[in-house]
Amino acid sequence: MTDPDRMRRARDAAHRAHEIAQEARHGGRSDGQARLDEAQPIAPPAVLNAETMPAIVETAIQVAIRRGDFDDLPGAGRPIPGLGAHHDPDWWIRRKIERESLTGLGPPALMLRVEDRELDGQLDAIPRESDVRAVLEDFNRRVIEARRQLLGGPPVVTRPRDVEAEIEAWRARRAAAQPAAADPPAEPRRRWLRRR
Repeated sequence: MTDPDRMRRARDAAHRAHEIAQEARHGGRSDGQARLDEAQPIAPPAVLNAETMPAIVETAIQVAIRRGDFDDLPGAGRPIPGLGAHHDPDWWIRRKIERESLTGLGPPALMLRVEDRELDGQLDAIPRESDVRAVLEDFNRRVIEARRQLLGGPPVVTRPRDVEAEIEAWRARRAAAQPAAADPPAEPRRRWLRRR
């Protein structure tokens, strides 16, 4: 839309708003209301400046409501999802990350929460204890850096992990998974016949 079109629409809306205000003052259906219903072009208002703009915008919204422009909007009459008892200032970015399955984006506090949830599965995939220890120490270092809040952002609620306790849990999970993998079903032995 070009600038002259925008100005024309703004003037039309302002003029319609003026007519609605006139109708409200006279308490009935005015000539302007009849023209509004017929949707004929309207002459621009005499004054269009920063002081009159809020009133013009508000009345333009009221005109749109009366015309039914806001009827049948998606989600009308339903509660806004995600609004609960507690206020989360980062609800919109969390919803965007979940909806689009974005990884590696967002404030450190949110990224550490996601990583903390998935850390046990990540550790179970690592075969050596030294590598598990290195991953845990790196995770703890990043949690401590994020708690310092040098870059700002939401508060960090993720706690550092106890390295020794996590290694013990990793060993226990590996031991529990080991017997199931070590006992394959017994196959009958084949006898190899030698040809002479």
